[in-house]
Amino acid sequence: MEFHYLILLATATLGLISLCKSIVNIFIWVWVIFLRPPKNLKQYGSWALVTGSTDGIGKSVSFELASKGLNLVLVGRNPSKLETTSNEIIEKYGTQISIKTIVIDFAKLRGEEVARSIQEGIEGLDLGILINNVGLAYPYARFFHEVDLEMIESVIRVNIEGTTWVTRAVLPCMLKKKRGAIVNIGSGSSVAVSSYPLYTVYAATKAYVAMFSKCISLEYKKHGIDIQCQIPLLVATKMASIKRSSFFIPSPETYSKASLHVIGSDQHLCMPYWPHSLQWSLMQALPDALLDWCLFRYFLGMRKRGLQKDSMNTKVKQQKKQ
Repeated sequence: MEFHYLILLATATLGLISLCKSIVNIFIWVWVIFLRPPKNLKQYGSWALVTGSTDGIGKSVSFELASKGLNLVLVGRNPSKLETTSNEIIEKYGTQISIKTIVIDFAKLRGEEVARSIQEGIEGLDLGILINNVGLAYPYARFFHEVDLEMIESVIRVNIEGTTWVTRAVLPCMLKKKRGAIVNIGSGSSVAVSSYPLYTVYAATKAYVAMFSKCISLEYKKHGIDIQCQIPLLVATKMASIKRSSFFIPSPETYSKASLHVIGSDQHLCMPYWPHSLQWSLMQALPDALLDWCLFRYFLGMRKRGLQKDSMNTKVKQQKKQ
C-alpha cells in the first residue's frame, strides 16, 4: 500500500513539474515576442554580415539592419545581384550606410576557402552581427534516390559547411572584443515536425544547424556572444515557391522584423514570427503518424507537379532544337 502511495506521489510530482515547466515556457515566449524591448543591435558592433543576402529573407534582413544604422557586409554568389542589392539599400537609406560585398559560391568553394574569404573581407571591421542565412533545397520534392549526386553535395556544402565555416571565420573577431551576435537560420523541417519526407537531405542538414547553434551558444555565452538558431516555417520566398503572403506565411519583410526583434533573447532555438509558434503548437498536438501521412501526401503532390514541369520544359527545349 505504501509503495503504491509513493508511486502516485512521484507521478503527481512529475506531472506538476511538467505543468510548471510549460507555464514558465509560455511566460518566457510572451515576454520575448510581445513584451521584451528590442536590443540596440549597434551595441554588438557597427557592422553586420549577411550570407545569402540577395534574395528572400537574407535581402529583407539586410534592409532591416540598414534601417537600424548598421553597416553591411553582403555575401552572395552573384556579383551583379550583390551590386543591385547594395545600390537599392544605399538609395533607400543614404550614403551614411557603408556596404562591402564578398562573392562566394558556397556550393563550389571548400570550407577553408570560404573561411579565408570571410576573414579577408571583415578585416579591420567592428563586426558585431552575423546572419547565416544562405541555404539550398531541392527544386521540388523528390525521393532520396532521385536526387542527383551534385545536388546532394551542394545542399550539404551550402547548408552545413557554409554555416560552419562562416561562423568559424567571424568568431575570433567577436571573442577579441567580447561581444557579438550570431543568428543561424534553421528550418521547421528539422524541429517542428516528426519527419520531412522527400526533402530528406535538406531536413537533415537543417537539423545539423539547430544542434550546432545550441552547442556553440553554450560554449560562447560567457564570452558575451549571443548565438541562436531561428526557425521559420513557411515564408513567401522564391526558395519556398510561394508568392503570396498570409497570416501563417509572412512576407520576407514581415519575418525579418520579427527576426531582429528576438536577437539577444537568450533562446538557443526560437520561432521569431509568433503565428509560426501557434502553427507549430497545433502540429505538435497531432499524432505523429497522422502528421507524417499528411506531409507525405502533400509532398507527393509537389513531386508530381515538379515532374510535370520538368517534362514540359524538356519538350519545349526539344521543340526549339527542331
